[in-house]
Amino acid sequence: MRDHPPEGAAAPDQDDSTVGDGLPPGGGGAHAELPEVWHGGATNRVQWLLAGVGAACMALGVELAVDSSWTSGLAPLVMSVVGCVAAGLLVLFGTIAFVHVAVRVDEDALEVRCGHIGVPRRRIPLDDVVGADYAPQVTPRHWGGWGYRWRPEQGTAVVVRRGEALVLQLHDGRTFTVTVDNAEAAVRYIRGRLSVRRNGTPAGA
Repeated sequence: MRDHPPEGAAAPDQDDSTVGDGLPPGGGGAHAELPEVWHGGATNRVQWLLAGVGAACMALGVELAVDSSWTSGLAPLVMSVVGCVAAGLLVLFGTIAFVHVAVRVDEDALEVRCGHIGVPRRRIPLDDVVGADYAPQVTPRHWGGWGYRWRPEQGTAVVVRRGEALVLQLHDGRTFTVTVDNAEAAVRYIRGRLSVRRNGTPAGA
């Protein structure tokens, strides 16, 4: 007579491959077909406040140029105007560029576009990716600030807000991190694409 496992025990052929993968519970079925493209994004509206500071600096520079009596000398005034406008442009671009990030993944590559004009932009072919992980909490402190960051011992990151993120493991041993909503779905999608590329079978199928 064949013995049956005790009630509540895992069957011998039960698949525990997802245990400890760093992902929260959930995800599609094992044989679910991968969509052609996965889209995601993240937004930080607080950055608009900093953009307002940049705009104020530019406005101050324009006001100095228009309303100044010029009696204090040409050189100091020009330096003040140029300094205000340059600082304003720098802050304005540096904040608006990272108010929003859009992530697109298809069968060939992952593409990240920052801001509403898509600059800066990063494209990573999936041939250069060896794995994908889910990070439940990434903060600017981990990378030294907001925006497009680089640390020699880690790699690069696009950080527009604190919270969950997608972490790509690259062939060169570095990582690429991007804060994106529903990052666990991105991880599952990329793992599925990598499995298809390597074995011709979606992960878990």
